[in-house]
Amino acid sequence: MMQKFLPLGDIPSLLQRYASGALSPVQVVEAIHAEIQNDPDHIWIATLSLESLRSYAHKVEAQGMAALPLYGVPFAVKDNIDLAGIPTTAACPAFAYTPSRSATVVQRLIDAGAIPIGKTNLDQFATGLNGTRSPYGACRNAFNPEYISGGSSSGSAVAVAKGQVCFSLGTDTAGSGRVPAAFNNLIGYKPTKGWLSAHGMVPACRSLDTVSIFSFTAADAAHIMTISTAYDAADIYSRERQGHGFNFGVASHFRFGIPRQQQLKFFGNRDSERLFNEAAARMQALGGEAIEIDFEPFLEAARRLYEGPWVAERYAAIQSFFELHSDQIVAPVREVIATAKRYSAADTFNGIYQLRSIKQQADQTWANIDCLLTPTAGTIYSIQAMQQDPIRLNTNLGYYTNFMNLLDYTAIAVPAGFQNDGLPFGITLVAPAHQDEPLLHLAQRLQQAYLLPLGATGIALPQNTPFPATRSGQVRIAVCGAHLSGLPLNDQLTSRQGRLVTSTTTSPDYRLYALPGKPPQRPGLIRVNKNEQGVAIEVEVWELSVRELGSFVANIPSPLGIGTITLANSETVQGFLCEYYAIDNAKDISHFGGWRNYLRQLDNL
Repeated sequence: MMQKFLPLGDIPSLLQRYASGALSPVQVVEAIHAEIQNDPDHIWIATLSLESLRSYAHKVEAQGMAALPLYGVPFAVKDNIDLAGIPTTAACPAFAYTPSRSATVVQRLIDAGAIPIGKTNLDQFATGLNGTRSPYGACRNAFNPEYISGGSSSGSAVAVAKGQVCFSLGTDTAGSGRVPAAFNNLIGYKPTKGWLSAHGMVPACRSLDTVSIFSFTAADAAHIMTISTAYDAADIYSRERQGHGFNFGVASHFRFGIPRQQQLKFFGNRDSERLFNEAAARMQALGGEAIEIDFEPFLEAARRLYEGPWVAERYAAIQSFFELHSDQIVAPVREVIATAKRYSAADTFNGIYQLRSIKQQADQTWANIDCLLTPTAGTIYSIQAMQQDPIRLNTNLGYYTNFMNLLDYTAIAVPAGFQNDGLPFGITLVAPAHQDEPLLHLAQRLQQAYLLPLGATGIALPQNTPFPATRSGQVRIAVCGAHLSGLPLNDQLTSRQGRLVTSTTTSPDYRLYALPGKPPQRPGLIRVNKNEQGVAIEVEVWELSVRELGSFVANIPSPLGIGTITLANSETVQGFLCEYYAIDNAKDISHFGGWRNYLRQLDNL
């Protein structure tokens, strides 16, 4: 009877079942606890007792749904992130310690009503992208147990893919929060460094690490991000979120980069190549303009990850433990970290200088594109193959991921179909720091275009899931007259770095008037009452930064002003409206459907 609750799906679906009374948090945690006692895929390192899970659930139920945005939502925690009272091992038993407090990000989620189920398996000390480097067993792929799960956040991904939890926390230094997502048909969101506090996390490379999120949908990832991000003085790399620029994720036209053909690598996997080409075509179908870019600066940055400063930083993270207990560290991880001793302080600074130069080159790419599209990984390997050739094959997995945190970019891995053998394939969307919201919006649109099931659960992707409200620093504004593209006042938008999001119409309850006065005439948009006949009027929706909005609005002459306009898709945005008194002597031009058509009629007179 318990099994009917599992596998779990996306967060809104679970919350709907709670709201209807069909389920309770206590019932859900009891079902999960029963399910995960048998763990052939080596997902979990430690799980909470049934008594502890019930205690969390009872506390949530006592507070009620209205007070908790993640009411009773179960989640998993990678075992290099602290959960109070549960040992943190980083997949090394000899290293284990039991924290008295949870990591900042974990505590924020618990405070929002989420219920931690336990700690998940990982490549030891978060060093690896494959999921086989753990004394707790090689974590198995959710679709085919003979294949790797991806790592280092292996258990976190598979726990979600199998529907044992609704979301999970991983970490991402070189791709650990993205590669497992691609291999298990999930969203893998690597936020801008510093958005999620790393306080209470065992570091791999402290200057590069970020907590990451695995979820079924981009909307879920955005919801979790909104709840869990906050500046944390306890984390020296924490930083405030900044508003993003143009929200290309919702635009009808945007530009995306793809590496030159000769720079793409699929390591002999023709399925991956085919699926990547299909993903590029889907991006174009969403309004994207594909622009070929030189990927070499990104690759050059990636090659630095296991050289000089950043290998030394892995050593610094566990230096005292490594010196005393290196024999307790699994061979591939020990071999990587041991190379740190060959580098001098001068090597470290020279490496930092070289990376700064590489970043200057890579950042020039963003002048021509809004985001970058790559495979998340060029191919996938069996567990046996990975264990036979652990260093070279792991390096292949990082071809498209290793540069990300070195260059301070944000990224989201998105499911993008299946190989002929049934294994998942994923792509990654990349943008500069603080462009997280546009990426998440675009990821949501891609998911809706693919309509792939959730993870390995077989549950259909919910359609038309609303995107959670976030702090963007941008305002969308609808224009209907001389501010339209190509018309005389459009430069008031473009000179303020405004970007066109979409061309659409209002909802069908507006009327448009040509206001009296000397040419050039001005349009007046009015929303009519329920008992009046309205029409849909052509508008363009532009995006403008909040700091530019004031000077733009200051130029608007009476009787026009800014109000709330409803669009054809029922979305509301700010836009030009006219005071009602001004239409007394105005000409009703609603039948033209918009200002452009009216102007064309005047030209033909």
